[in-house]
Amino acid sequence: MTLQAKLDAFKADFVGGKPPFNAPPEVHVVMKRATAELIATGQAERALKVGDRAPVFTLDDPDGNPVSSAELLAKGPLVLSFYRGVWCPYCNMELQALEEALPALRDLGASLVAISPQIKANSRKSVRQNKLSFPILSDVKGDVGAQFGLRFNLPDYLIDLYKGFGNNLPVFNDDPSWTLPMPARFVIGQDGIILYAEVNPDYTQRPDPSELLPALMG
Repeated sequence: MTLQAKLDAFKADFVGGKPPFNAPPEVHVVMKRATAELIATGQAERALKVGDRAPVFTLDDPDGNPVSSAELLAKGPLVLSFYRGVWCPYCNMELQALEEALPALRDLGASLVAISPQIKANSRKSVRQNKLSFPILSDVKGDVGAQFGLRFNLPDYLIDLYKGFGNNLPVFNDDPSWTLPMPARFVIGQDGIILYAEVNPDYTQRPDPSELLPALMG
């Protein structure tokens, strides 16, 4: 089963209110509205694309060790996955799919890192919960996500909904701004040029990791 098929099945259960989900219909209306409004801004089309030069960054892993994109690129191409946080089930399913694809990525000489704005403790939870063997990096205040064109502000009505769910992003991310990155994946060549870019303002849509392989094969 592809990653998107798994996500679609999860979404069908969520929207249908099947156990363990019991969110009322108005919740789904709010989420759909927020996604439609983000799509309408055109921000995804303005994010970095194939052929652009990727920003150089250094971010901490869950143990506080700095991870440098330049050092990783010195070894081979780099695959980046930007995700929202451990509280997002769609993100967790994507991380698990990337873990399954990791041997194929490494066979092609690539490194893989995932990036989110959450604090290190929540990154450790992501690694543990999803049984990951690749680094989760903390993008403090979402600055690297902003350099890639991914960071956006949540509308007030969506903030209210998240608070009702207990998704207190200022606590999760140690950042009062209520911002998130759009989910995205990039393949960066050793020369720093983006070889593959996929940015989707609809967080329920994620490409299968197999789509990364042609960019790595050259």
